[in-house]
Amino acid sequence: MQLARTVEELRAWRRGAPPTLGFVPTMGALHEGHLDLVRFARSQNAAVVASIFVNPLQFGAGEDLARYPRDLEGDREKLAATGVDLLFAPETNEIYPEGFSTTIDVGSVAEGFEGALRPGHFRGVATVVGKLLHLVAPQRLYVGQKDAQQSAVLRRLVRDLAFDCTVSIVPTVRETDGLAMSSRNVYLDERERRAAPSLHRTLRRFVELMQAGRSVDLARTEASAVLEAPGELDYLACVDAESFAPLAALRANAFAIAAAHFGRTRLLDNLWFPQ
Repeated sequence: MQLARTVEELRAWRRGAPPTLGFVPTMGALHEGHLDLVRFARSQNAAVVASIFVNPLQFGAGEDLARYPRDLEGDREKLAATGVDLLFAPETNEIYPEGFSTTIDVGSVAEGFEGALRPGHFRGVATVVGKLLHLVAPQRLYVGQKDAQQSAVLRRLVRDLAFDCTVSIVPTVRETDGLAMSSRNVYLDERERRAAPSLHRTLRRFVELMQAGRSVDLARTEASAVLEAPGELDYLACVDAESFAPLAALRANAFAIAAAHFGRTRLLDNLWFPQ
């Protein structure tokens, strides 16, 4: 596996790259969910590029940019063993040089739920991924299902700006107790970690109740009782997978989504109904 730390090193490698290229953007602190994205990309492309970049534009005031876990050497070993051809791991000034001021706003798909709770977050996500897609120029972009609204934002970005690539959503990888794998799980203390899988159980109960004919509001109220302390629910909803607009009933091409705080750690989960 080759390592590129600068835009020029990436461009030099890209000039000799194979004809089909898959791309997996990450912020590092890699877990099995990230590696599953790489394996998926590896199975469909002649070469795979992964990036590691802790993007300051997607962190709001008071969020965890400084404490976000970083382990570049450990991540390099994992990516090399999983079949990545090139790792792009730039410093911040490579992506955002002095005077950088251009951002990408994808509109209403980014405004609710995570967008409302974390103003500017998806502008930061769209800006960095847009720049990375421009630099890497892959045929396929791989994103995880766990960050459902982010996947909708990136599909909108690719469609609206006519990037010449497809977006593949790879199913969420879970721990044996159902907890969705996330780099932020390392922040959970023992009590929080025991309670955290109840977010997924809450989501499943929400879906069961809607499928049994409950309204979204009634299903939300009943399912919320499944969440274990110290979990505090931020939202539980059903949304269109493309627009992320709230839905009154579960249907094809929809997400059931949930977010909750466990202490200082905020966790997301969802169930996707593509057909």
